[in-house]
Parts: sequence; C-alpha cells; structure tokens
Amino acid sequence: MYKWWPPALVITALVIGWQAAVDLSGVEKWHVPSPIDVAQESMKSYPQVLAHTWITVKVMLTGTAIGIAIGIAGALLLHISPFLNRAFYPLMILSQNIPIIVLSMLLIFWFGFGLTPKIVIIVLVCFFPVLVATMNGLAQADRAMRSYMLMTGASRLQLLLKLELPYSLPYLFAGVKIAATYSVMGAVIAEWVGGSQGIGKYMMMSYASFRMDRVFVSVIVIIVLSLLMVGLSRLLEWRFTRWKTHSLHAGTEGGSRP
Repeated sequence: MYKWWPPALVITALVIGWQAAVDLSGVEKWHVPSPIDVAQESMKSYPQVLAHTWITVKVMLTGTAIGIAIGIAGALLLHISPFLNRAFYPLMILSQNIPIIVLSMLLIFWFGFGLTPKIVIIVLVCFFPVLVATMNGLAQADRAMRSYMLMTGASRLQLLLKLELPYSLPYLFAGVKIAATYSVMGAVIAEWVGGSQGIGKYMMMSYASFRMDRVFVSVIVIIVLSLLMVGLSRLLEWRFTRWKTHSLHAGTEGGSRP
C-alpha cells in the first residue's frame, strides 16, 4: 500500500495547485477550466462520454487482440526461419517509421470511415512491440537445457513448445504492456482523423466548440483506459507466468536446504 502514497500525494498537490492557479489568475473557464469545472462537466456529460468511450473500448480491444496474435505468430515464424527473418524483419522496422496520422489518412481513404481502418491502425501499432519482445525471449532460452533436450532426441517443435515458448512468456508480456498503451493512442488518433464516434471524436468536437472542460474529461478517460489496459496485461501476465514464480521459489528453498 505504501507504494501508492508518493504518486497519490504528487497528483493531489498538482490538482490543488491547478485549482489555485485558475482561481487566482481569473482565467476564463473556456480557456483553462479548473479541476472543479472538469469534475462538474464529467458528471453532467457522463452518459454521452460513456457511450463514446464504449465504442473506443470495443475497437481498441479488437485491434489489440488481433495485433498481439499477429505479433506472436510473426515472432514464431521469424524465429523458426532465418530466411524469413532476414527478408521481413527490416520491412517491419520500416513500417514503424511511417507516421500514424499518414497511415490513418490512407486507410480511411481506402476502407472508408467504418471500423476497418481503425482496427488496422491499432493492429499496426500493437503487433511490433509484441513481435520484437517475443523474438528476444525465444532467443534467450536456456542453452544448457536446449543442448540437453537435443541430446535426448527432442524435435524442433518440442524445443519450441516445451522450452523456448514458455521461457519467452515474460518477454512477451513486456511487449504486451507496451502494446496495451499504444492501442489507446492508436484508437484515439484514428478517431481524430476519420471517426464519427469514440472518445477521440468527442475530444475533437469539444475542442472545436471551445469546451476545454470536455477536452479535459476526454483526456482523463484516455488516461484511465491506458491504466486499465496495463492492469489487464499485468493480470494476464500473472495468470500465465505464475508457474515461473513458483519454480523460482521452489528452487530457492531447495538450494537453501543443507
């Protein structure tokens, strides 16, 4: 519980300072709203914000799941085949240097203003961190155990499923955490460029009408979504890698015995 106190104190101090600065400066609400203004607006516009947020969440979860699946599959293929690694890995790196806004405009021009371009954008920003992290984990598998399994006659598939893939799980979920935060960014940018609904579109409409209090509400929603996505990735990591923690504890206890 102690670890939550420092950031909580800092956030509280920032909010108090923000409120005091707005009150003392006398700045107009439409220019810089106070925390109280933002809180009041969040309660007033709760149904509308919730509707837009739910649309963003559905697109975000769909794109993230597809992106993670493609990232894992791509990492396995590039790990198994050195030829595919040399042929496609540089192209994947190049794909990450194209600005997301440019990709959004092209995808919306090709696929229209529906869900497809938004999901594709989220997939593109999510798959690469998962792919790189998983490839790194697959390459870091215990070499002594690998040699032992080869001596016992293990096949390439058995090496992958029983040694390399389990060993890569912590690395994989490190990539998933990055992808989880990128997914929110990708969804919001896609909605900025060509969305008709979603929290990103709500933010742009609020900005166009000089409703800065609603813009701040949108920012808070985006922050909360990012935190929830990271929390979900950590929960999945605990679920799929707790065997490793148990084995480490067992090894420590066994090594401490006389």
